[in-house]
This record gives sequence, structure tokens and C-alpha cells, in this order.
Amino acid sequence: MIFADNVMKHEIKRTYRYRLYPSEAQKAELARTFGCSRWVYNWALETKTKAYYQDEESLSFTDLSGRLTSKKKEEETEWLSEVSAVTLQQSLRNLNQAFTNFFEDRAEYPSFKSKKAGQTARYVGTAFGLSRRERETEAPPLEDAGSDQHPVVERASVRAE
Repeated sequence: MIFADNVMKHEIKRTYRYRLYPSEAQKAELARTFGCSRWVYNWALETKTKAYYQDEESLSFTDLSGRLTSKKKEEETEWLSEVSAVTLQQSLRNLNQAFTNFFEDRAEYPSFKSKKAGQTARYVGTAFGLSRRERETEAPPLEDAGSDQHPVVERASVRAE
């Protein structure tokens, strides 16, 4: 709730849920994205853990991001460049948040992600090529949204079923 000039105003939040039916090519692209995101998360967790225990060095998000850029240029991991860099960076942010939760006693030590668990990749607004102004634009009312229009989604999560 928002209070202004002793008048109580209610802020309305909406959630839009979409069901997608991807083509075979889109399914392959999503599978690649899920796999790369999981690989980056696991690689970063291993890199960060080894750096702490072997080198007594604490790696930040920025350190890991720089190492990821170098890793993408290596011949054996050049396949990481086939997917959106935004989802790979978000995997690093997810790991960073997992460590924050661990150090603040809200969670256990981060664990490696498995192919068998739910596959996820997170896209943020910058992944869709929208300008800041377009991202901040208010979503159209549901009645006004045509079949080819949709509200701007600031953060979107994609999960495999």
C-alpha cells in the first residue's frame, strides 16, 4: 500500500501467465539454453569453491563474469556462445544470491544443478532488446491486449516441463 497526503492508495499488481508451445527448433534452442545455464552455474560453483579452499581467494560476481568471458573464447567451451549471454550472466547472479543466502543463514551451501531436476533459465528485460523506456512502460489493460500484443515482462523465468 502507498500512503500519500494521509490518503491510503492501493497499488494493484498483475501477474500474467503464458503457456508456450515451442516448435522443434525452439525446443532444441531451449534445451541448449537450459544446458548452458546449468553448466555455467556448476562451473562457477566449482571455480568459486576451489578458489576459496585452494587459493584462499574469494571470487566476486565480477571476477566470475570476467572468467566466463574468457571461458567462452576457449575452443572446448565455445558452444557457450551459441546461447544468450543474458541467461549465462543470470546463472552467475543466481549463484551469487545462493551464497548470500548461505552466509546470512537462510540456506545451505549451494549445490550443483542436475539434468534430472527442473531445468530453468532466467531472462531479464535486457534480453529482449527493449529500451529502458519501453521496459518501464505500464502494461496495457488485459481487455486492450490484442493477440499480437503483450505486456512488457521485466523478468521472465522459463522452465521445462
